[in-house]
Amino acid sequence: MRLDLIAVGTKPPKWVREGYNEYAERLGRGWRLSLTEVAAARSNNAAQVAEREADGLLRAVKDGVPCIAFDERGEALSTRQWAEHFDIWSHHGGRAALLIGGAGGLAPAVLQRADRRWSLSPLTLPHMLVRVLVAEQVYRAWTLLSGHPYHRG
Repeated sequence: MRLDLIAVGTKPPKWVREGYNEYAERLGRGWRLSLTEVAAARSNNAAQVAEREADGLLRAVKDGVPCIAFDERGEALSTRQWAEHFDIWSHHGGRAALLIGGAGGLAPAVLQRADRRWSLSPLTLPHMLVRVLVAEQVYRAWTLLSGHPYHRG
């Protein structure tokens, strides 16, 4: 399973890089989580910022790859449900794109392109923290599917 994490922001703090890498490097048995960073846009107009960032996010998504947009208004899934989706995708192409917007969220074009919209929480989370949360949940899903004892829930 190859998961392309495509995220707005090119200069994460050290703790974000370390947290993301910790979980991405733990994956095994044919799973890979790769990060593509998209430059954050600057403007006083929030809609313009989201649109500019959308261009970069959408360019990074490979054709025909299922796309998940993280959005606070998306579907709230359990870790087991994440694992079920990844298991299905691993048998149908073996790849998915996971999109994280910038501080202003995702533009309508990104939400329209997404095959699914997932919520990590009803809270508004810092977009850099979301990288770490997604990496940990991907790792946790892998542990469920591979029988690793990490997940005890």
